[in-house]
Amino acid sequence: MTPSGAQTLTVVVVGDVMVDVLAMMSAPLAHGSDTPSQISTGGGGSAANVAAWLAAEGVPTTYVGRVGDDPLGREAVAALETVGVDVRARVSDRPTGSCLVLVEPDGQRSMLPDAGANATLAVGDLPVEVFRPGAHLHLSGYPLLHPEAREAGLTAVDLARGVGMTVSIDPSSAALLEAAGPGNFLDWTLGADLLLANSDEARVLSGQEPAREAAAALATVYREVVVKLGAQGALWHGGFIAASAPAERGVEVLDTTGAGDAFAAGFLTSWLLHPEPESALAAGNRLAALAVTRLGARP
Repeated sequence: MTPSGAQTLTVVVVGDVMVDVLAMMSAPLAHGSDTPSQISTGGGGSAANVAAWLAAEGVPTTYVGRVGDDPLGREAVAALETVGVDVRARVSDRPTGSCLVLVEPDGQRSMLPDAGANATLAVGDLPVEVFRPGAHLHLSGYPLLHPEAREAGLTAVDLARGVGMTVSIDPSSAALLEAAGPGNFLDWTLGADLLLANSDEARVLSGQEPAREAAAALATVYREVVVKLGAQGALWHGGFIAASAPAERGVEVLDTTGAGDAFAAGFLTSWLLHPEPESALAAGNRLAALAVTRLGARP
């Protein structure tokens, strides 16, 4: 059901779009041997996933990124347009990004990404006209974590701030955060209105455990912080105030791919309409619960 008022929002999502190759494994990976699996393909990429879920919630959404001049790129654009996303994806001389997703029998997944065209995002790819007062920017961390695309990610934040847009950041990858340097990422995103991190990303960025301590530490850098806890729900921290919400109960988990992106879309839709953390956390958990019941990362 479309949240009341969602159509009054405007969200610009900048970052990665991928084609996911999902392997639903029948058993834990048999290293050096065979693990029978069910193979399928579908849309992916953290930013593109968030854009798709936002559009499915009835939020007018623009996606900005890069694809290759290949059938996968055309398919990726068409898939986003089909769910109502305004796609502003320029064509790169590199192939469309792709990701091999290994989904274990319990629904947990491991990813082997090839950034491809995503790593070539440039400042000139940012359509200045979509950065306007009253809109919101959601930036996937991947442009900041890829050196070639970093200037474009930083410029997107500058453009948004320059016209008074609110800004949310998803760190995207604990492993890439460690490689880039957590302190660097904090400097690049200092003062953003909202950080949406999972527990591993929050730990890497803050140097703190458990999640509540990590969120409290990060709330000194960002106005508000959300830490996604998977089956344990999510928590929010803003200054000296904290809130949490449990995950939806009785959910049969098929595939957790994209659940964090669905959570982000649900949270943002509620938070942008009514900035109350408890209801926004519940909205995020609702959409994440829907995401894990289906195969793939998209609605």
